[in-house]
Formats: sequence, C-alpha cells, structure tokens
Amino acid sequence: MIRRLIVSYVALVGVALAAFTVPVAFTLTSQLRGDTEESVLREATTMALLLGDGDAPAREALARMAGAYADETPGTVEVAAADGRSAMPPLPLTARPHDAAFGDALERGRTTVDWGSRFVWGPELVITVPAYARGEVTGGAEGDDDGGAAESGDGEGETGEAAGVAGAPGEAVGWTVEADDADDGGQAVGSAGPADRIVGAVRVRYATADLTDRLWRIWGFRAILAVGVLAVAAGLGAIVARLLTKPLRQLNDMASRFGDGDLTARSPVTGPQETRTLARTLNQGAERLDTLVASQRIFVADASHQLRTPLTALRLSLDNIADGVDDEFVREDVEQATAEVVRMSRLVSGLLVLARAEAKVSAPEPLALRELVEERLKVWRPAADERGVTIVLTGDADDRARVLAGAGNLDQVLDNVLSNALEVSPDRGTITVRVETGGPEEAVLEVIDQGPGMSAAEQARAFDRFWRGQGLTGRSGSGLGLAIVKQLVTDDGGTVTLRDAPGGGLCVRIGLRTVGDGARWISPRPGAPRSGG
Repeated sequence: MIRRLIVSYVALVGVALAAFTVPVAFTLTSQLRGDTEESVLREATTMALLLGDGDAPAREALARMAGAYADETPGTVEVAAADGRSAMPPLPLTARPHDAAFGDALERGRTTVDWGSRFVWGPELVITVPAYARGEVTGGAEGDDDGGAAESGDGEGETGEAAGVAGAPGEAVGWTVEADDADDGGQAVGSAGPADRIVGAVRVRYATADLTDRLWRIWGFRAILAVGVLAVAAGLGAIVARLLTKPLRQLNDMASRFGDGDLTARSPVTGPQETRTLARTLNQGAERLDTLVASQRIFVADASHQLRTPLTALRLSLDNIADGVDDEFVREDVEQATAEVVRMSRLVSGLLVLARAEAKVSAPEPLALRELVEERLKVWRPAADERGVTIVLTGDADDRARVLAGAGNLDQVLDNVLSNALEVSPDRGTITVRVETGGPEEAVLEVIDQGPGMSAAEQARAFDRFWRGQGLTGRSGSGLGLAIVKQLVTDDGGTVTLRDAPGGGLCVRIGLRTVGDGARWISPRPGAPRSGG
C-alpha cells in the first residue's frame, strides 16, 4: 500500500510538472527560433541594401560588414550577381549559385528562409535576400509626366516594405510580401513587384550549433529540475505514506499477534477518525475475548486444584477399605474404583498443567539439549526396565547444541512423550531417542517407539484435548499429554509433528530453535518424571 501511495503521489507531481514545464520549454524554443530568424534576416536585408547601391564604397562597406559578421557570429555571407553566374567583387561567388533559393531571389524577387528541417532546425539556417538597384521608394506615390505614375496596389501584388528598390528617376518601383511555403523547411517571405530591377542576391548561412546547445540547456535544465522535483516528491511521498499507513500497520501487527494466540495484543488508537474507531472496536473485542478466555482458564485451574484434595482423600479411603475387606469380590470392586480415581487424578493434574501452560508463557532460555535428554532418560530407564523396554539415545548433536525453551517446559515435554511411548511399547521393545541438528537454526528431537502406531486420521486428532489413542491395553491416559506437549513446544517457538516410524510404530518429531555460541548456558536439573497422561 505504501508503494502504491508513493507511485500515485509521484505520478500526480509528474503530470503537474509536465503540464507546467513542457509548454514553457516549447515557448522558449519557439522564441529562440524567432529571435534568431529575425536577427539574421535583418542583417541580410542590410547587406542587400548595400549591394543595391552599386558603387565601390558601398561594395567595400559590404565586404567589411560580411567579414565582421563572419568573425563575430557563426554565419557566413555569400553574394551572386543578377545573372546568377558572376561574382560581385570584392565578395566571392557562392558555391551553389543555381539552387532554388537563389533562383527565387534573382528571378522572382523572393526572400527565403530555410531552417533545413521541419523538426526544430537543421545544421544551419539559410536566408537568401534579393538586392534591388537603389532608386526612389514609393508607396502609392505619383511620378512625373515623362515617367508615368504608379499607385499602391498596382501590378500583380500589394506594395509592401522595400528591402531595396531601384529604377530611373521618376520610375515607381516596389516589392511585395507573400507567405508561400518553400521546400525543406524554408519559407518565402517577400517577392518583387514587376517594376523592380534585381541586381543580385545576398545569402547568409548561420550555423545552428549554438542554438542547439541553448536548446539542450533549456530542455536539459528542466529535465534535471523535473528529476530533482520527482525525487523530492518521492521522498516526501514515502514519509507521508508511512504516516498515513502507520495506524493500519499497527492494526495489522495487533491482528498478527492476536492470531498467534497473544490475547493481550492491543492497537494504539491513533490516526484518522476511521482508523481510531476501528482500533477501539478491535481493542474492545480483544478485551472481551481475553477476559472470557482468562475466566475459563481460571475456572479450569481452580476446579482442577480443588478436585485434587477430595480425589486424594477418596483414594485413601478406598485403600483403607481394601485393606479391611476379605471378600475377593468386594476387593475387586474397590480396586476398580481405585483405578478410576487414579485416572481421574491424572486427568485433573493434566488439566491443571495445561491451564497453567496456556495462562503464562515463560521466556525461553538457552538449554543444553543433549545433557537435558540424558538426565530425563536416567529418570525413565528404571520404569522401562521393569517392562524389559530398552531406551536408546542416538544422533549427531553434541553437548554444545543448545536450544531455546522455557524453564521446565522441555522436561515436561520429554516426560509426556516418553510416558506415551512406554505405554504403547511391547515388552522387551525399544524406544529410540534421536537428537540431531536439523539446520543452522534448528535442533530436532525424535522419540520413536515400536507400538501399534497411528493412522493418518488418528495422527490428525492426536493433539486434540481428551483424545486418547489405542494402547496395548486399550484406551488409557487422560488424553491431555500430547495437547500439553504441543502447547509447551509452540510457546517456545518450536514445532511438533507425528509420522509413521520405519518398521512400524510412531515417531514424534520435535523441532526446537537453537542459539549461538554467545548465549548464556544453563545446565538442566534432574527431577522426577512428570506426565500429563
């Protein structure tokens, strides 16, 4: 969501920036082109006036002006006589006097502007201006009786601005302005009237390299500015997006913790009104659910604790009755009742252990896995020897392998798993306990028995509370042992799964998180076997 907000923000800024800078850049480009064309045309027209004077001083002035123009600008000046083949000293003849632009200037009196390309401009700007013999410029003036008279509008076109006029005294002459397009990006901007006498043409070639550099500066500066503005917009957009989505991330964190079983997770009530309302609603629902679950756990723990005393008293009473009864039938009934009391006591103990495990999760601590397993096996081997069952410890994990587990959790997990394995193992069977390194961040503890095993459906239900498997002597136990195992292992960040053992039986695989060499080492302390049944 943050990425989408940033992209949207940058896109909006980019559109606004393009809408502002691109038209400005086009306007500046058009202005640059127009100013250059106007300046070069003005210089060419001035040189054409000097060429039209026809005397030597004017020719010398034209030569000096052309030289200075070539020295101070990237332009060059070329001149052709009226016949298109002769030079007009002291200026050199153009290299291409017979091209179309010179033809239009000498034959039709047209001034042409050729940028060399229809897209922006080409390598050079070429302007060709006709030169007229200097005479009297008229615009609707009357001549004398010998020369006749001419008015504005006579002839083939309207009388316009004179770039240079020539004729005998009393002869009315002029040139007309047109707007016909020329080829290759050129434009005819003027033509002579029928009474004008063309004595030559002046061409100015103006290299556009400097214009191209200025064009790149215009567009490049705006492109760099746009990139900088977009980068700043992206940074500001990221900050704004993170601020806007912070309440949503907090709600997501709360939902994730709640889904992992942390019923104390709450979300801060921050952000816009909508997110604050949602946070309050979720917090209220979480509070109610936490209260209900806590009440249920307290009830189970209290009930289990309170039931232990009367069950213990009932068992003692049954034992006393059994000691004072000689009738075998009565003794048998008392023994059955005592067995049920024992089973109920184990069930109550398991409920109490499970309630305590769910109510409080202790912080995991580094423990030496192999040493802890060896200590628990020493406690369970006497019970296994009574049935002729052998407990074997294997695996490649050494004494340096340490795992993260809550205080007493792993002891209780082993007690429950070994109790179940011993319950289903046949006499003179073998229980294999394997301790291995499952990866750089995991250690694996497997307990494999040779019992009847479980079907896939039974393995799927084995971790349910009060579900009891089929042992060698029928369904026994409280059905809470594996539920307690899963709860404790999950609290420590591990995993527990069931699968078929090779050759028959069941394999309980427990994956535990490992710690680095710098973690604090805690030696396990042995204790009596503890089982949830």
